[in-house]
Amino acid sequence: MELESLNIPAINRFASQYLKQEEPVTSFFHYNLNSPTVYSERMNDIQSRGFPRAGLAECISSYMEELPGSKKVEESLEKIKKDAVTVVAGQQAGLLTGPLYTIHKIISVIQLARQQEAELKHPVVPVFWIAGEDHDYQEVNHIYVEKGSKLEKTGYPERVIDKKMTSQITYTKSVMKKWLDEILAAFGETEYTKPLSVELYEMIDNEESIVRFFARIIMSLFKDFGLLVIDSSYPSLRRLESQHFQYLIENSQSITNEVLKQQDEIRGNGFHPQLDIAPTSANLFLQIRNERALLDRDGNTFFEKNNGRNYSLMELLSKLEESPETFSNNVVTRPLMQEWLFPTLAFIAGPGEIAYWGELKKAFEFVDLKMPPVVPRLNITIVEREVDKKIRDLQLTLHGVITEGVSTARDAFWKSLESPRLESEMKEIEEELKRKYEMIRQQAAMIDKGLNSIIDKNLEFHLAQFNYLRKKVDKAQEDKHSLTFAQFMKVENSIRPNGGPQERTWNLLYFLNKYGPGFVTDLTLQDFTFDGTHKVVYL
Repeated sequence: MELESLNIPAINRFASQYLKQEEPVTSFFHYNLNSPTVYSERMNDIQSRGFPRAGLAECISSYMEELPGSKKVEESLEKIKKDAVTVVAGQQAGLLTGPLYTIHKIISVIQLARQQEAELKHPVVPVFWIAGEDHDYQEVNHIYVEKGSKLEKTGYPERVIDKKMTSQITYTKSVMKKWLDEILAAFGETEYTKPLSVELYEMIDNEESIVRFFARIIMSLFKDFGLLVIDSSYPSLRRLESQHFQYLIENSQSITNEVLKQQDEIRGNGFHPQLDIAPTSANLFLQIRNERALLDRDGNTFFEKNNGRNYSLMELLSKLEESPETFSNNVVTRPLMQEWLFPTLAFIAGPGEIAYWGELKKAFEFVDLKMPPVVPRLNITIVEREVDKKIRDLQLTLHGVITEGVSTARDAFWKSLESPRLESEMKEIEEELKRKYEMIRQQAAMIDKGLNSIIDKNLEFHLAQFNYLRKKVDKAQEDKHSLTFAQFMKVENSIRPNGGPQERTWNLLYFLNKYGPGFVTDLTLQDFTFDGTHKVVYL
């Protein structure tokens, strides 16, 4: 593998300015990443607070007990019990690990933790917070595979009708194995396919839910880096969070008000808020009849709009005491809960997360917390050798392909194939034909005006023949230059599939199948720097 850095702006303007640490965006956060002392400052802030270290370590250890482990994992758990700080990232549990950006987040957590442990000379543990409480199954139930010249979504066939948390969604093992076989067949047989299939079959057999299946794959890949994982909906974790849920319930109106104030400031600086927060939002979910329902608040009454259930403040607190596992956070309260639980040195965020975390500063201040340094995750594009060769053969630039795709260059190539003289001759004949038909129309009208419609149809037939000829010429050109068009398509599918970044479409399984189990280790060990640049890894 070879590493290169490119200057490529983030997808949204807010995140792009944040990458450069420019005002006014940096004013919406508590720490400036350009400060050489940012992490030592954060260490001092963390050390003035208390954390449920023993309970947290026990909870994580319990969750990970049956997952692939290592000596490094055991060391990380011991560090958490003592005085370690953490680097944290979170994401939903996608099937077969989901889009590549999930892997990039995990690599970011591991890399920054390792770098800062060496820099601060203090234990730093990488933690991946699986958002098992989320219920958007459609977002995680598929991967993309190349079929012919297109990348097509291949969805897992078992349906989920209720708005269940993903942690509660189970799979049928035979169906999951068959789906896996179809995907591997689409990727193509390699020397690594069979052992990969056997390993994943075993993982499928060892688990029941899609979140645990995700966690097992992740730990099989990253256990030797001391990564810790925890599901946000794990019942033991919910019991640990119980007192904080009480605070969030009691102060839900104030927290919402603070977010709305922050959003007003963001609008005043020319940005559009990302979070859709109503003045009545309680920013908490409650599990009602196996579905996750978002709560609103009106005074001391909490209600769920869809099912019409109402709860007084005391009823909700009583329910919390009886069954804390039925409560879960939304996008506003999850960062607060994370901050209460973990001694967070830094939070790794994608472009969208950076934008909405900027709306939470006043909420953090209300609960007497500082938002941790929000570090943009590594943005990585993986370039295979044959794709790199095609880019050079087509005289493209990788920067151009990553940011714009290949459509402009492909259209220019197509235009270069046009035969102006051929088109000119056909146009000339078409115009002469129309002129002659007009003369015929005038002569025929003196015989019978009813002939007009027949003349129109006759002219239309002849003009259609010219269009037919044009299509045949175009098809002949496409066939003649099919290799070049196929090269354009391969580059686009690999680097900017479906008009977006590689990391949002491609899945890690493709690379594991083609390059083997060492691929992830080699990728994780690259000398990445958190300097806001886009990382290109050449295979």
